[in-house]
Amino acid sequence: MTETQTPARVAVVGGGRMGAGIAQVFATLGSRVVIAEAADQTAAVERVARGLRQAQARGKLGEVEPADILARVSTVAAPIELPADLDLVIEAVPENPALKIDVLAAVDKIVRPEAVIASNTSSLSISELGAALQDPSRFIGMHFFNPVPASVLVEIVRTTATADSVVERVRAWVAALGKAEILVNDSPGFATSRLGVGLGLEAIRMLEEGVADAEAIDRAMELGYRHPMGPLRSTDLVGLDVRLAIAEHLAATLGPRFEPPRLLREKVERGELGRKTGQGFFTWDQVPAEGRS
Repeated sequence: MTETQTPARVAVVGGGRMGAGIAQVFATLGSRVVIAEAADQTAAVERVARGLRQAQARGKLGEVEPADILARVSTVAAPIELPADLDLVIEAVPENPALKIDVLAAVDKIVRPEAVIASNTSSLSISELGAALQDPSRFIGMHFFNPVPASVLVEIVRTTATADSVVERVRAWVAALGKAEILVNDSPGFATSRLGVGLGLEAIRMLEEGVADAEAIDRAMELGYRHPMGPLRSTDLVGLDVRLAIAEHLAATLGPRFEPPRLLREKVERGELGRKTGQGFFTWDQVPAEGRS
């Protein structure tokens, strides 16, 4: 692969499930990856290691050993400790605008001017986040999906300030990862969250109104419309708290059609957040280790 297709050095800020997945796919591609994780760097690396073992079990690594890929991954405790000579930095911290802006401002002061800076946000305004940078032309949205290694799509979100050259570099990197991309203009919820949340909220309202049980609602979409996963199980996978936060943001920016149903708020209040807690609209037997805390 050419240097353009493969970023030599990548940083991911945030070592949770999404951040670790992003780190895994770039390390597998051949990039050297540094994860900035303040809470638990060991846990972040273990998430990558676990993902690589799972990929090997599915025959996705060929003859390459997980340990050889993991050797390309390192960690630091904060964005201020990142090296300057990065090609790409992806912010993957929780969906808190103030937190993301702080992270992006810190990254902007450290990395070289040629580096692309991206956010993995699923709904927040890329334009507003990009205002934290001295040069917003190098900023773009790279919305990966969970689980990152298995998901095909990356939603690329450009603003009116994003340079065409940055868009083309990111499209080439996404293609090198073996993923498909859609290019959208910055708008609340972009394309995927807006559509996914709209369907998910209506499914929750149907459950709340007693139209059918959760299994039947999901099977309606899986069998009737060939969706690989129903909207309620998908909400469990994303996290009810995450979906609630996105719905509140969309309701504030796009209007009351995205107002979260009472049932969703009640479940979040009870701590029924989906797969990561073992209970959402469905009961999950296998709770990921990162969801137990």
